[in-house]
Amino acid sequence: MSTKPDMIQKCLWLEFLMGMFIAGTLSLDCNLLNVHLRRVTWQNLRHLSSMSNSFPVECLRENIAFELPQEFLQDTQPMKRDIKKAFYEMSLQAFNIFSQHTFKYWKERHFKQIQIGLDQQAEYLNQCLEEDENENEDMKEMKENEMKPSEARVPQLSSLELRRYFHRIDNFLKEKKYSDCAWEIVRVEIRRCLYYFYKFTALFRRK
Repeated sequence: MSTKPDMIQKCLWLEFLMGMFIAGTLSLDCNLLNVHLRRVTWQNLRHLSSMSNSFPVECLRENIAFELPQEFLQDTQPMKRDIKKAFYEMSLQAFNIFSQHTFKYWKERHFKQIQIGLDQQAEYLNQCLEEDENENEDMKEMKENEMKPSEARVPQLSSLELRRYFHRIDNFLKEKKYSDCAWEIVRVEIRRCLYYFYKFTALFRRK
């Protein structure tokens, strides 16, 4: 007979597989991308906050600055396509970071929900970026020639800088041997990162 923990594990795994199945079978409307990103990012923020009641005082001495790229901290509004690319990169990198966790420190249900949300988000964004590419390919040269001065000056959200940011987080976890404090520090940092991405979702609703 299966033990209770085994049954819980199986239920959580079935829930994860169902989320993956839905993500792969639903026809996603890219016109509703902002609604999806805003909802999933807000849910992930809530899950990250629910994983721990408070930040352990003993971990304060290990806290470091991971240096989130400055483009995310500025008030200037980036172009919408740059936001999509940045969201896509963040979803992949955050999913990879959390995939290293073994459920030893955090509540598994919240953790699984974050993984499902990030995976669905990455797939949705990949589809929409491919649609953008197909629609704009023929007009690319014309748009570059007619680009307005204000558009040329907007900051670009660099995928490379974002990868370096998550690489620093990954290195920190490895150096600390995935300790309790290391994961707590990473949880707070990624929640901070998601907060800035949540602010970006409002830009999709603007003309």
